[in-house]
Amino acid sequence: QVQFVESGGGLVQPGGSLRLSCAASGSIFSIYAMGWYRQAPGKQRELVADITPGGSTHYVDSVKGRFTVARDNAKNTVYLQMNSLKPEDTALYYCNPNPRPRAWGQAYWGQGTQVTVSS
Repeated sequence: QVQFVESGGGLVQPGGSLRLSCAASGSIFSIYAMGWYRQAPGKQRELVADITPGGSTHYVDSVKGRFTVARDNAKNTVYLQMNSLKPEDTALYYCNPNPRPRAWGQAYWGQGTQVTVSS
């Protein structure tokens, strides 16, 4: 059973920090790079960061230097530390493999965790 449960979102002022967590079930965690995605209202879902099983990381330019992705393979958990948050970071954040298995289609997205950056 593949499942992703995201947590840690909330309302934060600009310049603040949040740490997101994602608990994954199923055997895929140790095989795939894991990504953090976000979807803002009216926009397409985008990948913002990912981390390979070996710990190599990649970030979209808009979050470089502010976000840090990490994973605990023993706990099947991936984290996203978000610092210096900006209003444009407001979105619903999800975790999922990157790339996602083609056969999954739109299945196996979790409920996400809402991040709202506002004064």
